Amino acid sequence: MMVPDGYIKRTTSTIPFGYEFDNRTGYLKPIEDELEALQIAENMIVNEEVSLQAACDWLEYKTGRSISTPGLKKHIDKKYGTRSERLGNQSASLLAR
Repeated sequence: MMVPDGYIKRTTSTIPFGYEFDNRTGYLKPIEDELEALQIAENMIVNEEVSLQAACDWLEYKTGRSISTPGLKKHIDKKYGTRSERLGNQSASLLAR
């Protein structure tokens, strides 16, 4: 059977934000509205515009589906690298300046 366009294979027991399990195919089906909102949240976090918690709250408000702060951080770190990797070794702490 061919995998439908945009569907991904389930690799863990946790279903990632932006997807739902499709019993018919056995794959994870993308939810476009959630994926679009997640992309907006990712950009705001990577550009240092909002905190992880604020992004989680906004995602839940926008989509009705919650994501934990550690879960969002893990997603961002996996996709974009850790904060120190993205910003270089420059510390964000005011005390370190």
